[in-house]
Amino acid sequence: MSALLDVILPVFLVIGFGYAAARWLSFGEAAVDGLMRFAQSFAIPVLLFKSIATLDFGAEAEVSLFLSFYIGAFTCFGLGFLGARLLFRRPLEDCVAIGFICLFSNTLLLGVPITERAYGPGALAGNFAIIALHSPLFYIFGIVMMELVRSHGRLADPLSLIRQILRGVFTQPLVIGVLSGLAFNVSGLPIPAAMAGFLDLITRAAVPAALFGLGGVLLRYRPEGDMKAIAMCCVLSIIVHPAITYGLARGVFALDRDQLRSAVMTAAMAPGVNAYLFAHNYGVAKRVAASSVLIGTASSILTIWLWLHILP
Repeated sequence: MSALLDVILPVFLVIGFGYAAARWLSFGEAAVDGLMRFAQSFAIPVLLFKSIATLDFGAEAEVSLFLSFYIGAFTCFGLGFLGARLLFRRPLEDCVAIGFICLFSNTLLLGVPITERAYGPGALAGNFAIIALHSPLFYIFGIVMMELVRSHGRLADPLSLIRQILRGVFTQPLVIGVLSGLAFNVSGLPIPAAMAGFLDLITRAAVPAALFGLGGVLLRYRPEGDMKAIAMCCVLSIIVHPAITYGLARGVFALDRDQLRSAVMTAAMAPGVNAYLFAHNYGVAKRVAASSVLIGTASSILTIWLWLHILP
């Protein structure tokens, strides 16, 4: 119970405060949008830049760490896609979007603060190693799958697809933050003192602002209909994905304690807001995506508590 009170609840109380402010305290949609724009377009990319620029990839970016997390993620995409198609008879475009919901965990806004509160700032290296690939890899995969489905597997203009992938991936501020951090990391240059001070100031605001804003955003996501599909997405995202990751990390790849914690806690997070944005951009399965973000985030309070007790 202490894990629930000390680690998980503070994070979700900030989200709840944002939800209450948007619902009852006149923190309107414009204010929520402005805060989320600051967090997702500026503060969080700066946090990613700083974390990845100073990350020791030689120590943390082991193939086994990536395989433990990403095999679980892509397995859940496949299960979500097949479930949507075979169980719920959804159109193929919906199936891709539903699979993407099961694939795209909220690794940053939830995974980072909860892992930090549970195990300390020193335990985040594995989280950021996973996050470095997360958005670029999943957006490329999701866009390619959606275009293949829409073209019935026959791409008349591969160059157009490549342009769409590049536009979809490299206009994302989070991806820009990741790639900038990777470039700085590879350069081997030290971060100047003035720049380090700037990074510290911005990054202190990043996660609290993003969590508060996330609470305001969740107010808009009303669970309506499609409850079986939504339940499937939530189960795959917050139960099946971390279970697969735990089994691989511990039983197959024998990750060390810190890597095991990072992989499983990152996998245990609910679907991220980007899963809804992906569905919204293509105009498919938007209700399933929105409700899965809301219900999955609320339900993950208990499942994260369970994983904190299981992990060493």
